[in-house]
Amino acid sequence: MSDQINSDTALVLFSGGQDSTTCLAWALSRFARVEMLGFTYGQRHAIELDCRDRLLDGIRTLRPDWAAKLGDSHTLAIPTLSDISDTALTRDVAIAMGADGLPNTFVPGRNLVFLTFAAALAYRRGIRHIVGGMCETDYSGYPDCRDETIKAVQSALNLGMAKNFDLHTPLMWLDKAATWQLADELGGAGLVNLIREHSHTCYLGERGAQHDWGYGCGECPACKLRAKGWREYAVRRS
Repeated sequence: MSDQINSDTALVLFSGGQDSTTCLAWALSRFARVEMLGFTYGQRHAIELDCRDRLLDGIRTLRPDWAAKLGDSHTLAIPTLSDISDTALTRDVAIAMGADGLPNTFVPGRNLVFLTFAAALAYRRGIRHIVGGMCETDYSGYPDCRDETIKAVQSALNLGMAKNFDLHTPLMWLDKAATWQLADELGGAGLVNLIREHSHTCYLGERGAQHDWGYGCGECPACKLRAKGWREYAVRRS
């Protein structure tokens, strides 16, 4: 364990999706060194984790200055999260809206668990900054994506670990069109095309059909949000 917290290093929750790839680029534009953390928890769309290496290779080619900042990439297995969940992300069931107004893709406690594990890893590695793609603008209504939740988690982690972690959510107030625009601003057309070609968002894990916004079933909530954002982004830049 490092006794010193490094203010020049960030740990990015990097799943291989559009949002986390944009967050990775955001961190690379701001910090001297960036490490990455992904989770395998029995998710149906685990194929997104396989996308990470291609995305990282693309980033290294795209921006040599970013390549020099890329540090270790970590993966943590937390299968218990799936064991205690009964959701469309961890079971082979149809995606539907629940009686509580939340889609059954909501995995209770997922982001709380992710951030706790991320902070524990950051504690050991002496990293202060933790970056996640949580957003409450264009999202599915998940309560653990809200700004209020993230602020509460940061407070709890800092109290419970006696450290001063900073949790960054650069996409919190951006709609999906603005997220595409942010990728454009950070890495130009090269980064946008890399995200289109190699990131994964589809909840069903489908990579067969290619759309103008990338690969996916085109029907699940994640695909619909990504496609809608792409269309709006295309209009805004035209």
